[in-house]
Order: sequence, then C-alpha cells, then structure tokens
Amino acid sequence: MHRCATTLLALVLAIPSSIFAAEPPPLRAVSAVDLQRYLGKWYEIARLPRFFQRQCASDTIAEYKLRGDGGVTILNTCLKADGEVSEAEGTARIEKGSNNAKLKVSFLPPLSGEYWIIALDRNYQWSVVASPNRNSLWILAREPKLTQDKTDQALKVAREQGFDVKKLVFTPHGKGSRATQK
Repeated sequence: MHRCATTLLALVLAIPSSIFAAEPPPLRAVSAVDLQRYLGKWYEIARLPRFFQRQCASDTIAEYKLRGDGGVTILNTCLKADGEVSEAEGTARIEKGSNNAKLKVSFLPPLSGEYWIIALDRNYQWSVVASPNRNSLWILAREPKLTQDKTDQALKVAREQGFDVKKLVFTPHGKGSRATQK
C-alpha cells in the first residue's frame, strides 16, 4: 500500500502547475471611447509578437480614419529590416453596445479579430488595445516615445488584465523614417 501511495504522490507532483492555475477573469474594455478623439495616428510602443507583424522591425504606426458608413479604416505601416515600408489596410466596425470600446477588425476579409480598448489615457495620449482571447496586445501612444511613468501605467493595466508583459516586444522608432512621416 505504501508503494502505491508513493507512486500516486509522484504522479500528482509531476503534473504541471499550470493545470491548477486559475484562468484569468474575462478581459474588460474601458467603459466608453470618444471615437472622434481616438481617431488619428498612434505609434506602437510595444506589442505581443504576432505572425502578421513578423516583418515589422521598427516605426510601426496605426492610423484610424472614420468612414462615411460609421466604420473605421485602419492603415498600419511599419519599416521592415531592409528599410522598406510595409502597409496593411483594414476596416473596423464598432461592436454595438460597447460605447466604441470594442472593434471588430478585418485586414483580410472575411477573417476578423476583436480589438478591445482596455486602457485609455483621459487625454487620449496613450492606450492599450487587446484581443479578448489575450493573443494580441498593443501599447499605443500619440508620440513615438512614451514616458516611463505612462509606460508603467499601461504595463500595470495589461498585467492586471492577465497578460504576461515579459513577452512584449518594444518597438523602436527612428527619426525621419518614411513610416514615421506618413
């Protein structure tokens, strides 16, 4: 009997602790976004690595413009390692009842993803955008650099919402690059 209990204990100890880890609570978007204030140019400060951005080496920018039908056009640009500009244009529609805080975005119809604004500076100078499945996260700012204090605030929100901020890639921005000037 002692041998059986020892074997059982060894099996239990061999189970990865992640099995017992609690799932993070559902992602929370901000309560409301003034879409007119949110539109415009945003510089990527940091992101979780995603396959669709693998070519982006620096100077990543997202520009949001209102369309006539109430949707949003998004133009993402970045510099590749060889200095060439990479562009991706997509569309977004606001999820009903989200007070403009949740977007359904598509860069390759009919595929789309959910992008929720989970943190937003009261002056609309920085934001944190994420997918509710926690596969994507971006820290964005109106300027190519964000102060350490504001970066720490954004990282705190991401961490509190269940993201592993150690996996973030910080985006360099160079002076005078074509992507930055667009």
